[in-house]
Amino acid sequence: MNTDSKKIQHTFTISDTHANERLDQALAKLMPDYSRTLIQEWLQAGAILINGKTAKGKTRVKGGETVTIEAVSKPQPQYQAQAIPLNVVYEDEALIIINKPVGMVVHPGAGNADLTLLNALLHHAQELHTLPRAGIIHRLDKDTSGLLVIAKTPSAYKNISYQLKKRTLLREYQAIVYGIMISGGTVDAPIDRHPLQRKRMAVIDTGKPAVTHYRIAEKFRAHTRLKIRLETGRTHQIRVHMAYIHHPIVGDSVYGGRVQLFKGITPELTQVLRQFKRQALHAFALGLVHPVSNEFMRWEIDLPEDMQQLIHTLRDDMMNEQKE
Repeated sequence: MNTDSKKIQHTFTISDTHANERLDQALAKLMPDYSRTLIQEWLQAGAILINGKTAKGKTRVKGGETVTIEAVSKPQPQYQAQAIPLNVVYEDEALIIINKPVGMVVHPGAGNADLTLLNALLHHAQELHTLPRAGIIHRLDKDTSGLLVIAKTPSAYKNISYQLKKRTLLREYQAIVYGIMISGGTVDAPIDRHPLQRKRMAVIDTGKPAVTHYRIAEKFRAHTRLKIRLETGRTHQIRVHMAYIHHPIVGDSVYGGRVQLFKGITPELTQVLRQFKRQALHAFALGLVHPVSNEFMRWEIDLPEDMQQLIHTLRDDMMNEQKE
């Protein structure tokens, strides 16, 4: 993995249409290919000059000022493009919607140097080499399946990232949890790294805000199928929140513990539960305002085969009880 940095040089004039705006806000509109965070970093480092002088982001502009930028981009990791099959649900000039399978890691990291979704994307679309994280906006855990959005251009990346930040990016999941839930609700509980087990997340008072909405889709004898909507997107958020309210996700060995059986359970369901080795969680729907057309678009996909089989067996277990 190689890294390269490059010089960035721009000179332009702020038009009168941005008069009375904050400098950082005006620059964000005038430089849509760069994130607000990066522009703030350049301002703080003195890499952006206004009429030859450094300025603060909160400074109000009048229009007519000359902006000079001389900055060095941070070295970006250069990952290998790999010919890995992708399930592309939708693609146009601005974005790609991917149905990620169980077992695929989204981004290279410790223990997963390659064979990730990022490596596959770099092979699928060469233009993604120029984008942070190959255009990946959000992530799914390795053993969570479902929909992800990938940006193909800098402006699309910025636009969709902003929707994610403002909590308007629609992300809906289905999950099978232990226990019979009476009604839907919301979990509003902050999440951060577990203080002792650093590979796990936990509900902690000093953590980052995390909000999960859920509603009941189907009830079984000792389980519930939920439809879940994320308002925020913390690491392992749904898994942590469901365990927090004492309804852990089936198959989640990290937050759910051992397989939970109950009196009168059928041998078939017992076997399916014991063999279900990943969290029964699937990102089935995704919606956003298209960064080019400004139209709201929504995609939805079926549950993967393993979750469909689990639901089928749970239904059979209910039928068996009714016959007795």
